[in-house]
Amino acid sequence: MIKNITIGQYIPGQSLLHRADPRVKIILMIIYMVDLFAVVNSYYTYAAFLIFTLMVIVSSDIPVSYTLRGIKPILFIVIFTAIINIFTTEGKPVFEAGFVHITYEGLDMAAKMAIRLSLMVIGGSLLTLTTTPIMLTDGIEKLMSPLKKIKVPVHEIAMMMTIALRFIPTLMDETEKIMKAQSARGADFDTGSLIQRARSFIPVLVPLFISAFRRADELATAMEARCYRGSAGRTRMRQLRVGFPDFVLVAVMAVFTTGLVFLEYYI
Repeated sequence: MIKNITIGQYIPGQSLLHRADPRVKIILMIIYMVDLFAVVNSYYTYAAFLIFTLMVIVSSDIPVSYTLRGIKPILFIVIFTAIINIFTTEGKPVFEAGFVHITYEGLDMAAKMAIRLSLMVIGGSLLTLTTTPIMLTDGIEKLMSPLKKIKVPVHEIAMMMTIALRFIPTLMDETEKIMKAQSARGADFDTGSLIQRARSFIPVLVPLFISAFRRADELATAMEARCYRGSAGRTRMRQLRVGFPDFVLVAVMAVFTTGLVFLEYYI
């Protein structure tokens, strides 16, 4: 499961999505989320949304199987959310037995929420898979730059967000190494009840926290050794510029959003 986490990783490429400005990609990602949770409501539009997402994945030169693999770590959350919706949504009953009530509306809501969560993770993965951490930091900082007028430390916030994303795969690799080392010493993570499995992870958490703090200290030392002092007087080797790939992506998203609205409310 640890190897299946794709958020925070970057795959080099020369696709249209790779060459686009990070500010444009972040804004389009926000529109993608708004479309997913505010516009899409019928299964026809969900199907259109899924086809569009698969087309974007194919055009980005990233293996579809690799991108879809990111859904596996959140399967528990998806299933748990679906179960909550099934048993708590009021409506026309499908099955009743004592205090258990399953309705058509609950099944419908569970299916739609599962699709939404899955597509949300895929969209977030696409953003990080096609954008380097440095470019992502610059994009977030540029978009938040108006907040500098009210003394908000925009650069530091953007830096922390990007470092946190970047260290997700690093910490996952570290967790896998610790689990393999513990298994070689006789630890068992796969058998027993849910509580027993949770307790078996305690020996993993302690060295993982120690490793995370050590990495954070090493990163701080490296940044100080390179005279990092925040955004004051900081220059960039590569300036952000909106170009042809950005106009193409904006046009595609505009057509797609218009088509979704038309399909959802007029057909």
